[in-house]
Amino acid sequence: FLWEFPGKMKVKNKAPAEVQITAEQLLREAKERELELLPPPPKQKITDEEELNDYKLRKRKGFEDNIRKNRTVISNWIKYAQWEESLKEIQRARSIYERALDVDHRNITLWLKYAEMEMKSRQVNHARNIWDRAITILPRVNQFWYKYTYMEEMLGNVAGCRQAFERWMEWEPDEQAWHSYINFELRYKEVDKARTIYERYILSGGVKNWIKYARFEERHGYIAHSRKVYERAVEFFGEVHVDENLFVAFAKFEETQKEFERVRVIYKYALDRIPKHQAQELFKFYTMFEKKFGDRRGIEDVIVSKRRFQYEEEVKANPHNYDAWFDYLRLVENDADPDTVRDVYERAIANIPPIQEKRHWKRYIYLWINYALYEELEVKDPEKTRQVYQASLDLIPHKKFTFAKIWLLYAQFEIRQKNLQGARKVMGTAIGKCPKNKLLKGYIELELQLREFDRCRKLYEKYLEFSPENCTTWIKFSELETILGDVERARAIFELAIGQPRLDMPEVLWKSYIDFEIEQEEFGNTRNLYKRLLQRTQHVKVWISYAKFELSIDSGERLEKCRQIYEEANKGMRNCEEKEERLMLLESWRDFEREFGSDSTMDRVRKLLPEKVKKRRKLTAEDGSDAGWEEYYDYIFPEDAANQPNLKLLAMAKMWKRQQIQEDESPEKSPEAAEETTSPPSGEPAAAPENLPENDSDRNTAAEQEQEKTFDDRDDSDSSSESDSNEEDDGKKKGEENGKKEEGGDEDKE
Repeated sequence: FLWEFPGKMKVKNKAPAEVQITAEQLLREAKERELELLPPPPKQKITDEEELNDYKLRKRKGFEDNIRKNRTVISNWIKYAQWEESLKEIQRARSIYERALDVDHRNITLWLKYAEMEMKSRQVNHARNIWDRAITILPRVNQFWYKYTYMEEMLGNVAGCRQAFERWMEWEPDEQAWHSYINFELRYKEVDKARTIYERYILSGGVKNWIKYARFEERHGYIAHSRKVYERAVEFFGEVHVDENLFVAFAKFEETQKEFERVRVIYKYALDRIPKHQAQELFKFYTMFEKKFGDRRGIEDVIVSKRRFQYEEEVKANPHNYDAWFDYLRLVENDADPDTVRDVYERAIANIPPIQEKRHWKRYIYLWINYALYEELEVKDPEKTRQVYQASLDLIPHKKFTFAKIWLLYAQFEIRQKNLQGARKVMGTAIGKCPKNKLLKGYIELELQLREFDRCRKLYEKYLEFSPENCTTWIKFSELETILGDVERARAIFELAIGQPRLDMPEVLWKSYIDFEIEQEEFGNTRNLYKRLLQRTQHVKVWISYAKFELSIDSGERLEKCRQIYEEANKGMRNCEEKEERLMLLESWRDFEREFGSDSTMDRVRKLLPEKVKKRRKLTAEDGSDAGWEEYYDYIFPEDAANQPNLKLLAMAKMWKRQQIQEDESPEKSPEAAEETTSPPSGEPAAAPENLPENDSDRNTAAEQEQEKTFDDRDDSDSSSESDSNEEDDGKKKGEENGKKEEGGDEDKE
């Protein structure tokens, strides 16, 4: 029907909208826009009494209509009454409140608004009447009582306020109401009346009410009364409902009165009657009191007995819980006599682990160690300590495992007792029964501290017989001889070490040997060592270290020798499979030439640097199936004869790629310009592979042809893509420059 109305346009696109909207959203938006567009009500100015009466009539009619619609909505009644109150129509407002109370007489807000209106209009008797009616109907609403008593007190009607409080207390309210009553009496210095209120208050509450009563008496200086309150509280609660907080407060009170004996008696009385698990705070305050004012021994006996009971329960439940034994022993060591401590230690070490595995014995063996240290340091009984060590060593199954720590502690104990022969005997027994690296190291350190160097030599020999592959031992042995000034012996030890067929860290050993010769300034020996090492390994770090060594020698030929080493290293690493190592060598050589060389030497090294190219290789899954292709980076070294054709082919491919890009960027070139672009520059070889020099084509092998195929595949994949990343473009530009340089070098050779 849209065409029937000329002002309407037909809907052309009847497809559903992309963003759908629900009917609820439409209604909500319409409502919001209604509110936004609603104009403000007009301002009305009343100029005479007739207009005022008319305005009042309309407003009252509106309020009455609202009330008639729903009488139970109290907010309508309150708004109506407050409006009448704003017009100073107190009688009408009172009538409205009374009508509202007929509807809902248990509404708290209604009573509060009614009473506040009477108080604001200074109708005291009316307000008092309303509060009286409110507390009669709703006696459990504390807000009525608080406002009623506050009004009476503000009016100065102390007797009326006290009467209201008395009526309130008959209902046994919460403690805040009692405190309000007590504070009211204290504001008027009625201490006796406040005490009477407290007497009624403590009968309706718990321990904290008694404590507050006692503190009230103490605060007002009635010390005897306060003590009497505490004593009555203890009698009142008896032994069934006893609470530790009461005794703590009682003890603190006596402590402030300097009655320390009374405090001690209170704490002991409480500890005898309160269960241990409920007396944690009591124990804490009792301990603090004894630390400040009394003998610490008494409270420690109580605490130790309690904790000892707990630990006894734990070790009975699980005798192999060694952590519980450690805690138990730490407790008794600080408090008990030596016989009691020994008894606990004997009980603890009797729980031998059931399985002969070292991991199960690691915690257990510390019981023996602590036992021996206790006997030595606390009891100071060397003979008993020796017996403990010996018993522990007899118990350990040394054929399966041992503990070097306990052997070393035993030997150190014998040294402290000035029994050097006994200590050596202990260590000799340990090495004979169960030789271990830690035992041999400890024995050597022991003899070093005693400056027994001949014994140290013998021990090193034993050590090396036991573990000849341990490079650290060879190095330490040689360092010992070096410190003693026997350089030849140290050198002989190093020679023996590097001659071993198996070593755990040969690189560390060779480095130490080389550093030793450098320290002795035997540069010829150092060179021989480097040459011998290079016969065993062609590692790039060895070559670099060798070159830096030659560079560090203060001589006129150091630069030539260093350069010669780099030359030899480069020749030796041509067949190295790890091309990154060869690159590392050339970069080190380049840094050397950059600092000490000339432009010609720098150019020579730069020509040796490889070309970084991206290749693809086929991946094969574990089951032999094809897993796709993987891209990786490879290095092509110019001096390798097999790579010469590849470098030329790569350079020409990149040049062709660049020309294609230039043609795409400028398609409106003249034929002459296109011919100039496609023709190779003067002095450069032709782009066709068949025009390569014969000597290069003769050198092509099957491997080279495979590499050329790889490069052709790569160039094809590159030409098929429309754009490359910035990093690849930069690499292409560098490759083009290097390709030009290589082609120029090849041309010179031809």
